[in-house]
Amino acid sequence: MAAVSSDESDPRVSFLTVNFNQPEVTRELLESLQQLTYPKWECIVVDNGSEPSRLPRYVEHYPQVSYFQTGENLGFAGGNNFGLAHCSGDFIFFINNDTEVPPGLLEPLLHLAAGQKSIGAISPRILYYHSPDRLQYAGTSALNPLTLRNETRGHQCQDGPAFHVNEPTYFGHGAAMMVPRMVIERVGTMRSLYFLYYEELDWMYRIRQAGFDIWYCGETYVWHKESISTGKNSPLKAYYLTRNRLLFARLNFKGLQRLANWLYFSLVALPKNFLSYWLRGDKALARAVWRGYRWHWSYLHFNIGIRT
Repeated sequence: MAAVSSDESDPRVSFLTVNFNQPEVTRELLESLQQLTYPKWECIVVDNGSEPSRLPRYVEHYPQVSYFQTGENLGFAGGNNFGLAHCSGDFIFFINNDTEVPPGLLEPLLHLAAGQKSIGAISPRILYYHSPDRLQYAGTSALNPLTLRNETRGHQCQDGPAFHVNEPTYFGHGAAMMVPRMVIERVGTMRSLYFLYYEELDWMYRIRQAGFDIWYCGETYVWHKESISTGKNSPLKAYYLTRNRLLFARLNFKGLQRLANWLYFSLVALPKNFLSYWLRGDKALARAVWRGYRWHWSYLHFNIGIRT
């Protein structure tokens, strides 16, 4: 599909994606980007410590794509933060490498951003790649300050016109979120301490605390190949979800609110999750949950004010 014309005043969009041992999956994303109808974009691919034999060698075929290597696995936040230094866009579009995009992805997002100057981040509608009539994300509810849980609007629902609207929401989705450069300059980047999971939720929380709004743009979408990287209910996922759920509270809450969250997690959530995995025979997952909780006892002294 041919690109539409643009002028010098049109904003430039930098797609930023992180690859870890998935060269073919990343290539499929880059192929879909070639069909975009909005012309002023670039894509920064960060290889996050992949095995040398699996490094993608095809990026030279895409003139709007630049490729950089970290030399080690810095995690989701660290990899994206590394790539930010190479982005030249007015908007940074953080996008998972296990997504694909339609040709008209950017125009509705940029039109929405132009009309809402307080926007801190926008996420499009996210559909499951292998079930494209099913929604993964259409906005979220507020975060429960005790449980640190929220609900994703439309999750597993049939896609339809009710979800094709633009509206404020509480959190964007880490698989696809467009953030103005000036917001990053004011709020800072994602905290690399998380390494994996909760980092974008923490970032969206901080963006909201800084006075910006988070929007859901239902007029456009991406397809997401969910859980290619870590797998569903893997020990890696269980460890970081447990560890970072508590880390979020330590970094963002104070006083009684932080204490209430710690007590809830220690007395309710942790026993429930540990026992449910153990009793059904998933002992590796149970141990991963315990390790995630135990991490905090090893770092009770660390600087709660840390921002990286």
